[in-house]
Amino acid sequence: MDIDEAKREVRETVWSRLERAGQALPLGAHGRIPGFIGAERAAQRLTAHDAWRSARVIKSNPDKAQLPVRLQALAEGKLLYMAVPKLADLRPFYLLDPATLDAAPADIATGSGAADHAPKVNISQMQPVDLVVCGSVAVNRDGARIGKGAGYADIEIALLTEAGLVGPSTILATTVHPLQVVEGPLPESSHDFRVDLIVTPDEVIECHRSQRPAGIYWESLSAQKIDSIPVLRASSASG
Repeated sequence: MDIDEAKREVRETVWSRLERAGQALPLGAHGRIPGFIGAERAAQRLTAHDAWRSARVIKSNPDKAQLPVRLQALAEGKLLYMAVPKLADLRPFYLLDPATLDAAPADIATGSGAADHAPKVNISQMQPVDLVVCGSVAVNRDGARIGKGAGYADIEIALLTEAGLVGPSTILATTVHPLQVVEGPLPESSHDFRVDLIVTPDEVIECHRSQRPAGIYWESLSAQKIDSIPVLRASSASG
């Protein structure tokens, strides 16, 4: 079995587990970063951690499961970045600055709300990121992570790493339901990153086997993927 197929099997197992247990939110788990019962408690547990308290700049995914995290970041006056969907712009991140919001945080901290209210920024305009909060479908206690399969989270981290905005001191975290924490190894590719913190409604798991891409692994990207992401297309053309 190849890595992609092994990852698909893990996703299907975890999505089904959440739905059978009645722990996925009404849209269901399959095909997405699943919203889950207890996401608010997981966010509270994360925001009590030293990594959160010391962070001034946070980058988060736009999924519903991490909405409580984004709202707390804005409530605490932290600078927040969210990726433009599919990185489909030469300015691939939204800037959510609590000092300049022109809408209520609950209206702007979603994917559609950011599109309506938040400015897009070039990577060259961004500040170094102290804490990355990512969505996950499955994680293990070593920090290995599987997303929903599109690969954008890995590309975002790689882009920010190449730009010097994510570095060794940047903490990578995910908030998940306990049923998303799996035992044993998970299939991984060379371009995958591991998280440093896994936060559930019940516990914080500190991982100690870091793995991060040094930058973009071009050989892992199809020509179609490169062409669909303007910053990659521009970089490929100039290189």
